[in-house]
Amino acid sequence: MSEKMLSAGKGALFLTALSAVSQVLGFFYRVVLSRLVGAEVMGLYQLIMPVCSVIMSLTAVGLTSAVSNLTSQHLALGNRKAADQTITTCLKLFFLLLLPVGVVVIWGSDAISVHLLGDARTQLGLILLIPCVALTGVENFHKHFFYGSGVVRPPAVVELLEQFVRTFAVISLLLLFLPQYPERVVGLIVAGMVICEVFSSGTLVLLYRRRRGGLTGRGEEGRVRRRRICAIALPVGLNALLGNLLAAANSALIPQKLVEGGVDRSAAVSQFGVVCGMTMPMLSLPIVFLGALNLVLTPRLARACALNRPGEARRLVAQAISAVSLLTLPCMALMVVVGPDLGRAMFHQEAVGEYLIPLACVMAMSCGTSVLASSLNGLGRQRTVAAISLAGGVTQLTFTLALVPLPGVGMAGYVAGAVAASALELGLCLWQMVRVTGLEVRPFQWMAAPGLSAALAGLTGNLLFQVLKDSGLSSVPAGLATLVFSLILYLAALQAQGVKVWEVLRLDW
Repeated sequence: MSEKMLSAGKGALFLTALSAVSQVLGFFYRVVLSRLVGAEVMGLYQLIMPVCSVIMSLTAVGLTSAVSNLTSQHLALGNRKAADQTITTCLKLFFLLLLPVGVVVIWGSDAISVHLLGDARTQLGLILLIPCVALTGVENFHKHFFYGSGVVRPPAVVELLEQFVRTFAVISLLLLFLPQYPERVVGLIVAGMVICEVFSSGTLVLLYRRRRGGLTGRGEEGRVRRRRICAIALPVGLNALLGNLLAAANSALIPQKLVEGGVDRSAAVSQFGVVCGMTMPMLSLPIVFLGALNLVLTPRLARACALNRPGEARRLVAQAISAVSLLTLPCMALMVVVGPDLGRAMFHQEAVGEYLIPLACVMAMSCGTSVLASSLNGLGRQRTVAAISLAGGVTQLTFTLALVPLPGVGMAGYVAGAVAASALELGLCLWQMVRVTGLEVRPFQWMAAPGLSAALAGLTGNLLFQVLKDSGLSSVPAGLATLVFSLILYLAALQAQGVKVWEVLRLDW
């Protein structure tokens, strides 16, 4: 296995490189999409996406986690046949779950769109989500089999190509059929997603069958296999389900609560679309490394547990937290500086920069929570992650219900809830990680040094950016110059505090 696997660091680096291209393409896609359909349709699209997440959590999320974890464990012990049996069993369970869920969603799409989402114009998109979820599930099982095996290149390349196919399919459909009613526009967007999932799922199935090879090992008894799958899938799926139900409820309630506060219905959907469909995706643009890090970290920790190496697990977690802090904080500081100009240039929306500072804090805390939650999942603590995620979702929903309807508060109430929920989840995840592994907390390396350096680079960069623009330089060259200067200043500030960046980010972790 070690001869075939990339190291975790090299795997993360390769995935990050492809993720950077994919993220830029995805951001371009969202910019073009928002210009073609407008903020109101983007709000409608954001209303149905949590429903997609709920369906995925009911049917696939827990099973994909089981595929990744168990594949890594089986291959670490040389049992290739058991790894193959795992993905076959998970596919069967997925379709057994999806069939009744899909029937309920299609049959009740009118009631769901009107009574749960609060807008009948989402009905067509809901119906088309079912084939999209079916194909996405097949794609994710095979993708996580590859990642659990340590073979990162095939699924990463397919994921990049998927972005091209989705961008081409969705934009082509919109250009061919616009103008249309908002409901049909949302349906066209989801139809383009279905086309792209046909490509990605079909390609990964073919690659999996080509790389299947000889099934060495004695396999695993069916009853034992199903029990092990359920032990992972049920808590992870329940965690995802509860979290996504709360997110879906939150998304559906935000426009309704804004209307209760006196905002026009169309304006309420537009505000929701700007914050959740434009500002948050823009802030996530620099965080290209996080998904790659989590994808290689979780199976690596599962492998360390299978081989009974607690010291290696602690080392991996500590270095992952350090890497996330060093990379995330300067990214968020830079986005706070250039975000308003970037939002106006990309989306033609002044409101994109309205809540940048608190939402940047939310994104930074969410990155830390994500790597800690992935680590806990890799260590077999799925129930703990589920409980923490539920606590965060309840906190966010409470703020939405209490503050968003208040006149003069509106979306600021949602943002305050996001800050509170993110801080709560981060604190609980860190506490549990320390309790479970005996991890040594390093406040200076994880927070103080990168935080102070990022603040210095951000404040100085903001001054430089304004001076350059006032001198007549356009936003693009001014932003690039600010980026280079801020990066050099950030690295110098870290060096002055004794933080050795390249040791933290070295490829052998």
